[in-house]
Formats: sequence, C-alpha cells, structure tokens
Amino acid sequence: LDRLAGGYTGAVAVVERGEGPTVGLRVDIDALPIPESEADDHLPAAEGFRSENEGFMHACGHDAHATIGLGVLDAVIDSDFEGTFKLFFQPSEEQVAGGKAVAEGGHLDDVDYLLALHVGLDHPTGEVVCGIDGFLAVSHFRAEFTGAPAHAGAKPEEGKNANLAAAAATQNLYGISRHSDGATRVNVGLMGGGTATNIVAEEAFIEGEVRGATTELMEYMEDRAHTVIESAAAMHDCEVEIGVEGKAPSARSDDALAAIVGGVSEGVEGVTSILDRDDLGGSEDATYLMQHVQDRGGLAAYVGVGTDHPGGHHTRTFDVDEETIRIAVDVLAASVDRIATERP
Repeated sequence: LDRLAGGYTGAVAVVERGEGPTVGLRVDIDALPIPESEADDHLPAAEGFRSENEGFMHACGHDAHATIGLGVLDAVIDSDFEGTFKLFFQPSEEQVAGGKAVAEGGHLDDVDYLLALHVGLDHPTGEVVCGIDGFLAVSHFRAEFTGAPAHAGAKPEEGKNANLAAAAATQNLYGISRHSDGATRVNVGLMGGGTATNIVAEEAFIEGEVRGATTELMEYMEDRAHTVIESAAAMHDCEVEIGVEGKAPSARSDDALAAIVGGVSEGVEGVTSILDRDDLGGSEDATYLMQHVQDRGGLAAYVGVGTDHPGGHHTRTFDVDEETIRIAVDVLAASVDRIATERP
C-alpha cells in the first residue's frame, strides 16, 4: 500500500508461464459520487455490505469487475496456461482518464491479445455478449472564463461579465451542426460563476462533453466546440482557458476473439444466451487499451456479461447478481486459456 500512496490507484498483476503469447484482461475499479440507498429492500443495506464511504458507491459494477479479475487470476494460476497473463486494474474509467494513462504506461506494449469486460448493460444474468461495439468517442472539457468585476448598479459598463460568456457558450454549443458521417453529441452538464447579485461576474466555468460515433467525428465536435467557446468569450470581452479533462477513442472488438468467447461460453454453467455482438451506445476508455494493442498488430475484444440488477447503472439502488461473478470468471478464464492455446 505504501507504493500506492499519493493517488497511484492502478495496478498490474503479471503471471509468467514460459513461452507463449501475452494475454491481457482489463477491469476497471473506480466508484461514483452517488450516496448508496439505505432502503431495506436494497440487498447491500439489508445484508450489511453497503458502501462504507458516504456519498460514494459502486453504482456501475466495477467492484464486481475487480472481483472477477481476481477470480480469473486465480483460475489462470491454477491452470495449465502457457505464456504471460496480465491483469490490468484500471482506475478512473468514469472520468475517461485512466485508460489513456494505462495505455501509455508501457505495460501493454507486449500484449498480443486483450479482453475487457462489463457486467449488466441491460443484459440479464446468464447472457454473454462476445464482442461489444458501438463505442462513442468522447472528450470531456472544462472552460474557465475570466472577465472583470464591477458594481452592477453603479458602474456596470466597467465590468466584463464572465457569466454572460459562459451562458453564450452553453447556448451556442447546442447549435453545432450535426455531421452526415454519423452520430454526434454535445452536452454541458455543469456551469457556475459569480459571487454576488450586485457584482458583475469576474469568473465563470462550464464543464461538458462532446461525442462521436468515430474518433474523427468526436474530433470534429471538439474542434467546433472550442471555436464556439472562444467566440463566446471574445463576444463578451473575456478570456477563456479550455482544458481537456478526459478523452477516449472509438474501437471495435475483433471477430477472432469474439468467436473464442462465444465458443467457450457454450460450455459454461449458467450461460443461457450468447450474443455475437451488441452496441454499447455510450463511451468507455477501455478503447484506449484496445486501440493500443490493435495498433501493434494484436487483437482485442470487449465482453459483456449480463446481470440482473434492481436499479439502473449509475443509480443509488444498483447492485449485481452475484451469480454473474462466477459466470464471468468461468467465461473469461476459459477464454484466456483458449486464446493462449489457439493464438488466433
């Protein structure tokens, strides 16, 4: 734990078993700033394993992901696996910030095959999705506007209203033209500024995101968004600084790995439905890791393992059917072993 002091929350476990390919598994481990339900019908509250950190909980199943990763690690150690197995515990997926750091950390450079997983995603317990696609590339931004304060009643003309600049930027971001090449998104989720009703606001901020069906479409939206924000600042004679808070590209699961996941799933107890493909319809920074491996000639796939849950993802009543954990461990451990054997 001393080695992790100061915020180094990611980790990599490595099993070396002689000659053979390097197979990786990525699991994300971060929680969300959501207070967990205390209701009697919420199983973690009723059974005494509700989050101990008030205001934060695992509302997306990443605690299950970490557990599944450890289960796969144990299974690989106890198996006849030949090669190198790397288990990536990735932080900060929810801010789409951890994937890039892991991808650039050097530990992926020798990975020939990579699997990533997510539980749930509107799939029931017993259903396995062999290769998830449809990742929207995303960029999170924060824009900080700086104007000049003045007395709002006596000398308003001496002020430069940062709130007006932020408001103009917010309104006009939604006017960015859509693109004929595919889906695009823009949203401002946070904004604030000013200190009092009688002071022209000196500082204001907005936080938002742009998305695209491809990395190129996201970059189109990002470029237009920056132009809108800078123009809004100039219109109100303010300065603005734009920072990228997190980013992730699009990606596609490779057919060969998806086929292996589907093949091994047929023999796993509790698997009742196997889907070859499905679209995520959102964003995920596992795509950084997938792209890193694929750009070096390797293969990658994002696997979905269904789970029944009473509340939706990112809600205070979210929970995971624990049968899902066993199913996921069995599917992924068998997939790792077969990938190492068949080397697709």
